[in-house]
Amino acid sequence: MNRNIPSPFAGQREQGAALIVGLILLLVLTILAVSGVLTSTLELRMVGNQQQQERAFQAADTAIEIAIASATFSTTGEVVVAPTPVDAADPDGDQYEYVLRFESESSLPTVPTGYSLGSGFQAYHFAVDTVGTSSGGANSEHAQGFYIVGPGGS
Repeated sequence: MNRNIPSPFAGQREQGAALIVGLILLLVLTILAVSGVLTSTLELRMVGNQQQQERAFQAADTAIEIAIASATFSTTGEVVVAPTPVDAADPDGDQYEYVLRFESESSLPTVPTGYSLGSGFQAYHFAVDTVGTSSGGANSEHAQGFYIVGPGGS
């Protein structure tokens, strides 16, 4: 028994709705994928810039430590260090430079509890201005003041 069941769509041409829906979904997925790639690329660029800025910051901080550790303190003039590689093995890498200058001198404060160096000593105030430059071109500037106790005064 073979019966033909009449179909409401019998005799009509297919309209291609599945094709249109499929193409729209494909377009939406393509837009999402392109958007994801662009966002990832932007985030990678931002992370790279942050890394370069951190390297410049560390180079400037290293310059402060080197300036203080150098023990080339003079109350006349400035000590200027031209751009110097942070790592001597990588001359094209991160660099630092600094200017160390004498600011002033003052007498040491007296401590009311009796712990004092007494007379004959001075506080010599210095300032160091540093610039760190990363290999990617980022710059960071630091300024640090400090003083050293030395002979002087009355």
